[in-house]
Amino acid sequence: TRCRWRSERYSGYNAGMALAPGNPHKLERTETRDALNGALAFVVTILAAYASALPGILRGSAASAAAVVAVGLVYTAIGIFSDDWCRRVPGLWPRLLYFAVQLPLAGAILYLSQAYGFMALIVFPLISQAQGLRPRWLEALMGVLCVATFCAALYLVAGLGPVLNSLPVMAAGLVFVAVFTQVALRERDARGEVERLAAELGAANQKLRESAAQVEELATTQERNRVAREIHDSLGHYLTVINVQLEAAQAVAQSDPARAREAVRKAQSLAQEGLADVRRSVAALRAAPGGSRPLPEAVGELVQEARAAGLLTSLKVLGAARPMAAQTEQALYRTAQEALTNVRKHARASRADLSLDYSQPGRVRLVVQDNGVGAALNEAAGPEGGFGLLGLRERVQLAGGSVSLRSTPGEGFRLEVEAPG
Repeated sequence: TRCRWRSERYSGYNAGMALAPGNPHKLERTETRDALNGALAFVVTILAAYASALPGILRGSAASAAAVVAVGLVYTAIGIFSDDWCRRVPGLWPRLLYFAVQLPLAGAILYLSQAYGFMALIVFPLISQAQGLRPRWLEALMGVLCVATFCAALYLVAGLGPVLNSLPVMAAGLVFVAVFTQVALRERDARGEVERLAAELGAANQKLRESAAQVEELATTQERNRVAREIHDSLGHYLTVINVQLEAAQAVAQSDPARAREAVRKAQSLAQEGLADVRRSVAALRAAPGGSRPLPEAVGELVQEARAAGLLTSLKVLGAARPMAAQTEQALYRTAQEALTNVRKHARASRADLSLDYSQPGRVRLVVQDNGVGAALNEAAGPEGGFGLLGLRERVQLAGGSVSLRSTPGEGFRLEVEAPG
């Protein structure tokens, strides 16, 4: 029954290929171990068969003994070394050729050993190897041919009577070998499946770790971009307005001290507001920049700041204002803030008009229009060098909206944002 290992080599090769995907060293070790086990089982079975007939061989003639031993050596050598060849050559015909050669050799050994004792064990390795053949009908056919080989050799030696007497015992032995081999094959397949699933699980865990690392890196990048937008939109806005107020104070310091003091006071107030805003951002970056106020009121305060800085600014609200998602309100507030900051910094405009349009159900639109010098547009990032508008685009797109820019040098700038509302 140890020859079951040989059968495992035939049926287990494809399973062995799946033992360790991506691990050829483990597969090679498994194949080497199975090859050694199969060869050892085959040799032990043949030696056991010859050992049972050894006394008769020693008493017989040298020529007949040499013939039995020579055929046995050929039979054993083919059984040991044919496996690599059958595995390397694709298709079913190499195994059919193997049985076509081994069955006659087994019959010849049985026939030649008639004077020394009938070596029935010679057939057992073949019946075990037949269990690894596919399709199943071929497996059954080879089993029948093994039994037929035994019966034919015994008939030629002793006639029909001994065949009928020995057939039940021989058939029972061969059935036992076949069943035991099938059990070993199922155990082998189950072990291979477990190892394959373990390897797949390891590969899945590795991919999961890589995906987790990518998600973490993406989340870090998104948070970094969000922080950058908060710093630009909030702190940049306040610093720009403060700078405008201080420049105004410096310009009228000699001619109108009262107005200069008012500008300095306004700059100081804005500095305090900017510091408070930075503290809020550090404490909770997710806090809405407009606080709990309605969006028109928060944008209206930005308009008042722009007017205080000397820019004629108006705000028109169309339709009834309604609550929206915090992310959408934040995106629209930051859009108005960034647009007014850009007008004061770059546009050299005397007027800016804002409109909040709630008239379209499910949508809200913010438009900022100035009469400044305009800008050359770059569709990828807004005006040339416009990091603020790049961040604005990202913020609006995260809220599910879209940004539209229109400008011609010398004819002003128009910024339009539409978002779900």
